[in-house]
Amino acid sequence: MQSLEEVQKSFEESPFFDHVGFVISRFNEGDVLLTLPIHERLYNVNGTLHGGVHATMIDLVLGMAIRSKTRTRCTTMNLNMNYLAPAQGGEIYATGKIIQEGYKIVTAEGELRDQSGKMLAKGIGTFKLIRDE
Repeated sequence: MQSLEEVQKSFEESPFFDHVGFVISRFNEGDVLLTLPIHERLYNVNGTLHGGVHATMIDLVLGMAIRSKTRTRCTTMNLNMNYLAPAQGGEIYATGKIIQEGYKIVTAEGELRDQSGKMLAKGIGTFKLIRDE
């Protein structure tokens, strides 16, 4: 079983994680805070943060919260997003928490907020645990 530090490091060493610009601000068991400084390269044609970035960040923080607790690799089976407000400039923050955990399937929910605490998006995801059996 991986240590909490090894799980965190696996995310930080991901080329995609680095490419987008994510920063892990907190990584405790079942308690993860993911930060993203918003760059114009992440904007959509409306000049605001692309919705795909919202979904990516929620998906990532949910997987991180699950792995921090279970220490087991997982894969997204389903992700439902609710987009509540646009974001432009500054930083955004994502948190996630497990709401149901079975042996093979975990459901988690996450929130994305801006610097002022305004909620930008909510998501709920179902993940399959990849157990080495």
